[in-house]
Amino acid sequence: MTAQLWELIFKGIWVTVQLTVYSAALGLVVAFAVGIARTSRFWILRFISGFYVAVFRGTSALVLMFWLFFVVPLAFEWQLVPMWAATLALGLSYGAYGAEIVRGGIAAVAPAQREAGIALSFTPMQRLRRIILPQAVPEMMPPFNNLLIELLKGTALVSLLGVGDISFAAQLARLATGESGSIYFTILVMYFVLAFLLTRVMRLMERRAKAGIGQKPEKGGGIIRKLAIREETEQASNINMTGGAR
Repeated sequence: MTAQLWELIFKGIWVTVQLTVYSAALGLVVAFAVGIARTSRFWILRFISGFYVAVFRGTSALVLMFWLFFVVPLAFEWQLVPMWAATLALGLSYGAYGAEIVRGGIAAVAPAQREAGIALSFTPMQRLRRIILPQAVPEMMPPFNNLLIELLKGTALVSLLGVGDISFAAQLARLATGESGSIYFTILVMYFVLAFLLTRVMRLMERRAKAGIGQKPEKGGGIIRKLAIREETEQASNINMTGGAR
């Protein structure tokens, strides 16, 4: 590929990163607002938040994107640029999934913790802010990591609106060169690298969140830790067998 095509692809990477960050920020706000409302003692808040989750989980993000970009201008005479229409559609859609993660994380906190807050005369907001969320957030990080990776891959939908993300740049490069295999293989690698970097950042945030409530991170990790445990187990088995033979 020529230098101009590589420049186009790198610009597409930047657009994909921007779209992921903006959509994730919107989705995070929606997830916590709706997820906390799902645990409210007021039935009207539970009903509205449950209806929101049901609607946005049951509809296509792509159709919502088209609706915001093509239908809203006709109905309200208010045109959204493709970038912000895509951000709004992805943030609202993935925020609905994140709301269930928040609800599950809050529900996983032991009831005794809530009772301790009541005994200390904390208000419901104080219990949520000082007791429940600090314990729930570390447990939310792994599923949020998965959802963020899905959001990254979902940004490829914006190419249908003409937004110059990685997928759109790859399509232009394919039309210009006629090469499909090498171009799309390069794009796959780029998506993998972005997903890997996001995973490392989320794991770092998870460790810090756990350290904030006094939980120690696991020592070691990955395949090296597993191989070490397996080697220790085999050595202990050999010792036991030797002792039994004697």
